[in-house]
This record gives sequence, structure tokens and C-alpha cells, in this order.
Amino acid sequence: MAGAFSLPLIAGLRPAGAQDAIGLAEELVIDQPSPPESIDPALAYAPHDWSIVHSIYDALVQFDESGQLVPLAAETFQTSDAITFDVTLREGLTFHDGSPVTTAAITRSVAYMKDSGSSASDLFAGIERVEEIDDLTAKIVCAEPSPWLPAQLAPWIVLIPEGLTPDSAVSAPVGSGPYRFESYDTGSQITLVRNEAYTWNSPKGQPMAERVVYRFIPEATTRIADIASGETDLITEVPLDQWSAVESSGAALLATPVVGIWFVRIGTDAEPFDDIRVRQAVNHAIDAQAIASSLVGEGANRIASIFPDERSLGFDPDVQPYPYDVEKARSLLREVGLENGFTTKLEMTANARIDIAEAIAGYLAEVGITVDLVSSDYATFNAGWADTSRPALRMVTWSPLYDPHTLLSLAFVTGGYLSRYSNEAVDKAFAASSVEPDPEKRAGYLRQVNAALRDDPACIYLWNQVTTYGVTESMSEWQGRGDEYVIATTTTGSTE
Repeated sequence: MAGAFSLPLIAGLRPAGAQDAIGLAEELVIDQPSPPESIDPALAYAPHDWSIVHSIYDALVQFDESGQLVPLAAETFQTSDAITFDVTLREGLTFHDGSPVTTAAITRSVAYMKDSGSSASDLFAGIERVEEIDDLTAKIVCAEPSPWLPAQLAPWIVLIPEGLTPDSAVSAPVGSGPYRFESYDTGSQITLVRNEAYTWNSPKGQPMAERVVYRFIPEATTRIADIASGETDLITEVPLDQWSAVESSGAALLATPVVGIWFVRIGTDAEPFDDIRVRQAVNHAIDAQAIASSLVGEGANRIASIFPDERSLGFDPDVQPYPYDVEKARSLLREVGLENGFTTKLEMTANARIDIAEAIAGYLAEVGITVDLVSSDYATFNAGWADTSRPALRMVTWSPLYDPHTLLSLAFVTGGYLSRYSNEAVDKAFAASSVEPDPEKRAGYLRQVNAALRDDPACIYLWNQVTTYGVTESMSEWQGRGDEYVIATTTTGSTE
């Protein structure tokens, strides 16, 4: 049927209790740069939040390594019109408190998100109801076609048991995922323990340890010292200039292309960035590929728009990045009377890559643009996306972008919750993509968005994300994920 889609069954799935855990480590320690902003699933906004959340909870669906949605807690998930989504849950799944996972959990999860005050809650406002047909089958019914909904269910709508509250979601979260919550030493570490009932052949993989400790270590050199001394088993975000130190420690480097991007968001409502020529000029002024090659590493390539690679719906290889062209940048600035340059500010989070921000500022200085760097704590930074009193430029990473609907709706559509940009062509094509049930036609609308964002830039487009990990032998079976979650599970299940 045209416009219909259903997620493939995972081959070889078995009911809970069918598989014994073997080869488990007693404890694995993971160092990441910062604590989660929240482990409340409705208020988690970044991969270091979701690493914890998706260790504790399972969603109905998840993305596989090729960027395809596959069932997770759902056994089947399908629609013919993108209005009604038919769900069949896997039999035998239980929450960590022993209660069964039933379709009531879908109802609870949707209601929890809608009532949460989350910046993502509006994404689910169009869900009119969940029809619980029986304990394992349900229908999610939307007010209008919502072909993007499954991609939003993957990170945001995790299944929760009866009685979970915003307080208990932080102090004592209970899910159905591979690990159970044990303790949270605020700002220091979170400890999880293996869910003994997670013995089915989950596409998320199987737990690798009886206990997993996530430690929050801001300094890369400290994380590397930890892996060298054997205090930790996996470290995240290894800078390029520290790769040799990791290898010298005896650990392995693992580089994973993330379905995400680096960019400098431009507030196009602020002078002089309200002129398209200035936005084009700053794109031409920066040799993003040189920065990526020298500071990020192999696999990081300049992007033309917000679509990182072929795993991102709407990616178009024919849409080419801005070439590095200093003379073109200067010419464009002269056209708008800025031949003597101007001064602006670039905002970033406190734990952002200052070397990358400095490199960007250095290139802009070559065309007469003086950039003052402003550092904000994570919460302040996130609260300032649409604040016109804040710097017009902000250095950002965003993942995952398998389906760009969330980023587009929030940050690049006129009036979006985080938006300081407006383009009629983007709005029109995005609106069409938002209600088009046919996947190929929808991809076509998003390719139009891609081209329009490139020609009328909303950002300084930098490069696709590549995250490099340091991994010891104890985690040799672990693989990085395209969504950047760090979950201590073995290789994900087959989708063939």
C-alpha cells in the first residue's frame, strides 16, 4: 500500500527467561564529561542524559545502525496512514518492580510526557488517545497525519510503570530496560545494576556487567589517566590530540560516526545577520574541513546543511557545502557596507570545545569579524535559544538526526520554540513533510528543506559528528551507536 510502513520483526527473538547471561563483568566504569541534565525521561535532552535513561527504560522502537526504525518493546509497529499506529507489545516483558509491561504503559508514557512541561511535549500534543485493545495490542491515534511520530517515540516515549512521578523518576526510576537504578551521587556518579529479567534477544543488546558506574569527569586528561590506570573501562569524547595517549595506555580507540552535526546557530533576527549575504559570508570565511581534520579527526566532513549523512531523512548528496573562499566572504561583506568588519559574540556551553570555538573565531577574524567568546552553564545555555538579548551566534551539537523533524520544528521553523530564523520555503516544505505519510514523498519535501537551508543559511554549517571512545579489553564487545547513547550492552540484535 502506498504510504504504508511497518517496522521489521527482529529475527530470532525469544521470550524473557530464554537466555542465560554469560561472560558478565562484575563491574564496568564509564567516564563521561558531564552529569545528565536530568534522568527524568521527559526532561532528558542530550545523549549523556539518554545514555542513562535508555539503560533504565525501553521505548517501543529504536533506530538501528543503518538508521532504520526497528521494534524494541513493541513486537510490531505499523501504520497505513500515519494517523493510527498499530502496536503489539512483546509478551513476557516486565518492569524492574516485577509488574508486567502492558499497553497501559503506553497510555501512561504519553500522558507523562504531555504533563511534564518538557520542551519536547508539544511534539506529542497531536496524539488524541491511546486505545488499549488488550494487554498487548493498542492503537496510538493522532489528530492528523504524523509520519514523524515514530522517530520521536524512540528517544522520548519510554515505557513507565504505574506510579512513576517526576520525583521518583529522578530519585528511584523504574523501567523495563537492561539495567536497574541503584544510586545517584549528584554531580559525581550514577550506579546501575543488571536487570536479571532482561534475557530476551533485545535489539538493544544484552547487559555486559552486573553493575555499571557512570562517572562524570570534565577534563579529558583525567579521563585518559583513568583508563590508563585501570580505574575506568570506557571513556567518551577523546580529543584528537589525546588519541596517542589512549593508545599508549593499552586501550583501543573506537571512532563512531554519529547521526548528528556541529553547527553555529545564527540568530537571523539580529543585525547584521538579518542580511543573507552576511550569513553566506561567514560560511565562506571558515575552513570547516580544516578544523574538522585537525581537531576532530577522520570521518568528520563539512556539511552543507543540517542533514549529516545518508542515514538522515532528507539528506541529498547534490546539496554541496559552502566552499572556503576568503575573497568571496570579503566581497559579500563589502556589498552590505561591512568592509571594515564588525564585532559579535559566540556563546557556548561551559564544557564545549574551546579549541574549536577559538578556531572559528580565528577564521572570522581574517575577514574582519571580531568574535568574543561567551561561556554559559548548560541550563542557562539551553534556556537562551530564542532570547534575542543573547548572542546571535551559538556553537551547538545536535543528535540524533535520523529524522530531522524535532530540530526543524524547534529551531528552524518560524515561531519554533528555539527558533530565531524564518524562511517561507523552509516553512512550506516542512509543513508538507509533517503530514505526508508516503516515506519517499516525505523525503522529497525534506530535501527541499535541505536545499533552502543551505541557500539561505540559518547556521554556519560545520561537520558531521564523530565521537571517539577509549575502550579497554573488558568492553571489547561494545560498539558505539549512531544516536551517541553509551549503554553497556553487547552488539544489537539482527534485523534481517
